[in-house]
Amino acid sequence: MAKEVTKLVHEYLRHDKKFPHVWCPGCGNGIVLGALIRAIDRLGLEKDEIVLASGIGCSGRMPVYADFNTLHTTHGRCLTFATGVKLANPALTVITVMGDGDATAIGGNHFIHAARRNLDLTAIIINNQIYGMTGGQFSPTTPYGSHASTARYGHIEHAFSISELAVTAGASFVARATVYHATLIEDMIKKSIENGGFGVVEVISNCHTEYGRRNNMADPVTMLQWMKEHAVTVEKAGKMSPEELAGKFTVGVLADVKKPVYTEEYEKIRKRAGAPKAGERA
Repeated sequence: MAKEVTKLVHEYLRHDKKFPHVWCPGCGNGIVLGALIRAIDRLGLEKDEIVLASGIGCSGRMPVYADFNTLHTTHGRCLTFATGVKLANPALTVITVMGDGDATAIGGNHFIHAARRNLDLTAIIINNQIYGMTGGQFSPTTPYGSHASTARYGHIEHAFSISELAVTAGASFVARATVYHATLIEDMIKKSIENGGFGVVEVISNCHTEYGRRNNMADPVTMLQWMKEHAVTVEKAGKMSPEELAGKFTVGVLADVKKPVYTEEYEKIRKRAGAPKAGERA
C-alpha cells in the first residue's frame, strides 16, 4: 500500500515544486486531493487529458499541487473559465474545485446555470461551512445558530443545501460525502466523471481553525467524529422518519440520470451552421 501511495504522489503531484502545502494541519483539503488523484488513476486518464480549475479560497490552492493542466481563477468564476475550456476542447476532462462560499455565494448564479445547461464537467465543492481563508466569516452553508467572525452572537440566517440545490437546478449527477468517508469521495468523483454530464460532488469538510474553534470543535478529530455521527447513507435515510433524520445529513448518490449534454448539443448547432468542430481551425 505504501508503495502505491508513493507512486500516486510522484505521478500526480508537483511534489518537487510546491510542497510543503499551505493548508492548516488537519485540513480536509488534503483528503479531497488524495481522493481526486486516486479516482483519476482508477479511470486511467492521462494527465494531459485533464483540466483542473479552482476559484479563490483554501481549496483554490489545489491546482497548484496537482500535475494536470490547471487554472487558478477569480473568486466565484471558476465555472465560467471551465465552461470556456470545455467548449473550446470538448475532449478534455474538466474538473473544478471550489469552496462553499466560492461556489454558492459570489459564484451561485454560475453554479445554478452550469447545472441547468448540463455541461460535461465535474464540480467538487468542499463545504466547510465557513469562509476559512479570509477570517471565518459566515457563508451560505453556515448553520443557523452557529458562530463565525461575522456572527459573534449566533448566526441568524438559514443555510441551504448545496446538493439539493444542484438536483433542483438540473445537474445530472449529484453526490455528497465527507472527509471522514475518504473512499466514498473517490468513488463519487469517479462516478461523476463517468456520468458524462454536469456532476456535483459536495464534500463536507472540517475547518477547525475558523469554524470548529468557534463552535466547540477546535480540533480535526472532533470534527471528523461529528461527521461520522451525523452522516446517514441515502439508502438508510429512506427508511428513517423525519424525526430520526433531524440534525442529520445524507451521503451517497442523490441524482444519477442521463440527459442531453450541452457540448454535444452545441456541436449539433455548429454542424448545422457549417462551422468547424470545436478545437479545429476554420
